[in-house]
Formats: sequence, C-alpha cells, structure tokens
Amino acid sequence: MTITSSGVRGRTDLCTAIENELSGLIGKRASAATAYGPDFARLWALAGRNVLGGKFVRPLLLMETYDALSQRHQQYDSADSRQRETAISIAAAIELLHYAFLLHDDVIDGDLVRRGHPNLIGSLLAEASATVRTDGRVSADGTDGVRGTRSGSSLHWAQTGGILMGDMLLAATHQSFARADLPHQLRLRLLDLLEHTINETVAGEQLDVGLGDGVIAPDLQTILVMCGYKTATYTFELPLRAAATLAGADFAVENSLATAGRHLGLAFQLQDDLLSTFGDPRRHGKDPFSDLREGKETAIIAHARTTHAWPDIEPFFGMPELSVGEGEHVRRHLSDCGAEAFVQGLIEEQMHAFNSQLTTTIPASVRNVLLDLAGQLEGRQS
Repeated sequence: MTITSSGVRGRTDLCTAIENELSGLIGKRASAATAYGPDFARLWALAGRNVLGGKFVRPLLLMETYDALSQRHQQYDSADSRQRETAISIAAAIELLHYAFLLHDDVIDGDLVRRGHPNLIGSLLAEASATVRTDGRVSADGTDGVRGTRSGSSLHWAQTGGILMGDMLLAATHQSFARADLPHQLRLRLLDLLEHTINETVAGEQLDVGLGDGVIAPDLQTILVMCGYKTATYTFELPLRAAATLAGADFAVENSLATAGRHLGLAFQLQDDLLSTFGDPRRHGKDPFSDLREGKETAIIAHARTTHAWPDIEPFFGMPELSVGEGEHVRRHLSDCGAEAFVQGLIEEQMHAFNSQLTTTIPASVRNVLLDLAGQLEGRQS
C-alpha cells in the first residue's frame, strides 16, 4: 500500500509527538538520576540516546490504529484531544517497554552491538575498559593497581548496567500506565494488558533460552509458540489491544485485531529468521552466520532436523568459531534440503490467516493501517 503525502506528514507528526513524550519521560528521570552520581546518570543518558533512535514501530501502530478507530467512534472535542494525548503517553511507554526487553535480551545473549553500533552494554564496556587502561597498573594478583578491578569486571559492570536499566524502564513503563489520565476501570484494563504482555514475553524468553541450551526439545510447535510469546505479543497485540481499549472499541473488534496481530507477528519473526540466515548482511547489518554460531533454534533448523541433510549441518550448528566457508556450506544445505522454502511457506500461511482476519469485525479504516504495516514487513530487507 502506497503512503500518500498526507500520510507521510501524519506519521512524521506522530513520530515527533512520541519523541517529545519519550524525551520528557527520560529527561525527568535523567535529571533525578544526577543525585545518585555520574555513573547512575550515565545509564539514563545512554538509554535516552538509544530509545530516541528507534523506528517507533509499536507506538506508531498504536496511534494510527487509535486514530482510525476514534474517527469511527467519536466526534472530536477537547476531551477527545486530552484522551489522544493520553494515548500518546501510553504509546511512548510501550517504546520504553520495548527497550527494556532489548536490554535484558542483550544481557542474556551476550550482545554488545545492535544494528552495527554499540548497544548500552557495549558503550558501558568501552568506557569502563578505557578507564581501567587510563588508570594504569595491573598487579600480580590480576587486579588493577589503582581501581582494584579484576579481569572481566568491565563486562560484568556493563551487563549489570543493562539489567538495572532494563529494570528501571520496566518500572517507568508501569508508572506511565498507572498514572494515565483515564477512568479507573480503563486504567485497570490497560494495566492488565501490560501484565499479560510482560508475562508472555518473559515466558517466550525463557523458552528461547531453554531451546538454545538444549533444556527444551526443539520441535517446530514449541518454536512457533516461543515466537508468538516473544515477538507477536508485545510488538503487535499489545499496541492493537491498547488502541482498541483507549478508543472504546467493541471487545470483538479488539479480539479480531489481536488475532490479526498475532499472525502478523509470527510472520515478522519467521521473516527475521530467514533474513538472518539467507539475507544480505549489507542490507540487514547483522553477522550473516550469527544464528548458526549461536545455535539458535528456529523454524529453519527445526525443518532441517527432519531431512537427510541434517548430518551434514549438525557438526557446524552452534560452532562459535564457524568460518565463512563453513557458514556458506551450512546455508547451502539449508536451502537445498527445503528449509528455506518451508519457512517461506509458513510465512505465507500466517499472512493468509492475517488477511482472512481482516474480513471479520475490523473496520475498514483500521484495515488500511494493518495492510500498510503488512506491506512494510513484506518488503523489508533489514
């Protein structure tokens, strides 16, 4: 779906409003953080830089859906204007939630980079390592003669910062929901949605780690459930349900939106796995073999395990030192055994289910928002 010039202006205005709200949320906390010293304040400075540099996929989905539903249900007046401001604050809070999950995910995965740039943990590590080098000596017992730091302590410091910043952002998200200028029952409904989302996302993260560590059997159904919990719930279902709730839409509409969002979320994650394994790293900016080196259990690998090619793939799967030549060998086998085509088929199934859901109780104005989003996802290369 082509976005008109007015649509572009509307999205630009929304991004500006969301960014302003986020700047206020982070700026207030960054200012308060100075009372606890420069290291604590530095966490908020780094977090603000990373949060404000995002694509705002989730808050834009919430606001565009809210606006589409509101035009159908309401005549605008000053009260509606105030409620729209409240919707923007909830949308911004969901972006904080997104970044909190990313921080914890980076700690779990040991990642120091996102999209080719140091993440918060990578930045803290670089700063701590530079401080240790500047301050000087390492004594015979392996400690820094000036600061008393041990080998590996800079990474521990940086990852601790990631965990703590993630915790603070979760608290900030809850505060935004709890203080929203809304009727009591509506506020409780949003808080219930937030709790449900956090529960499912954490459950998905646990499944992901269990699959990667071999604690949980890597069957296809479990992998798809994990993708739904970890990606679809907070990226698509939460913004869509929150928008419907804030706009006063029927519960049937909310459920239809959530179902459509779950199908779109699964398609999104499956496509992400395909891009990570078969995509052009110059476009997506990731290590082309990171999933293979990590031993990440995806639908691609689940299918490959059922084919004759698995004995040729298994010795290299999860090999941290996997070379470029070995990675290309594995990728070739994954394609030849039908794993790539199989996952493309799964994506098509999810998109078919998504399109079918659009013909239910979802209003035409919201249908256009979702079709636009689906078009962006289908054509993405990163």
